[in-house]
Amino acid sequence: MYDKELRREKRKKWLLYILAFIIFQSAIIALFTLTIMKVRNPKFRVRSATFDTFDVQSTSFNLKGNVQLGIKNTNFGPYKYNNSTVTFYYGDTEIGNAVITKSKAQFRRTKKFNVAVDLSSTNIASNSQLATDIGTGLVPLSSQSKLTGKVELMFIFKKKKNVNMNCTMEINTSTKSLQNIMCK
Repeated sequence: MYDKELRREKRKKWLLYILAFIIFQSAIIALFTLTIMKVRNPKFRVRSATFDTFDVQSTSFNLKGNVQLGIKNTNFGPYKYNNSTVTFYYGDTEIGNAVITKSKAQFRRTKKFNVAVDLSSTNIASNSQLATDIGTGLVPLSSQSKLTGKVELMFIFKKKKNVNMNCTMEINTSTKSLQNIMCK
């Protein structure tokens, strides 16, 4: 009789251990799913620019240089993106673009890279605000782009993510630099 009672107590103890293990594993899986497996959109931004050619007249401009772009990947897997284009605008008029080549941003890192760009005011109407903006020394620009790609989690799961960039900035004609970069 004592042996039966002892076996019953051991079974209860093992059942309790197994139940505790299942609850613990479920909590770990839930935590893992809610944090690491959650796929977020990477952030795509214009960071800075340097100009090799800076030709600004009273009513026109012609700029050639390198624009530094950045893709901040906050996921726990690399973001592989395809070829794309960044387009620069003055008002609603396209003034230049740059090609982004296919690459990847490592997990939990910011990938910084430079693209060559030619900005020219030849497409801007002569009755525009451009002469006034050049006169003040600040030429407002905007840039837009869309990256398409996939975030790869644990080398198994792949989730498609498209990243849009919409930035505004100003070219300071006296310092020959890009400033007041604000991205959404």
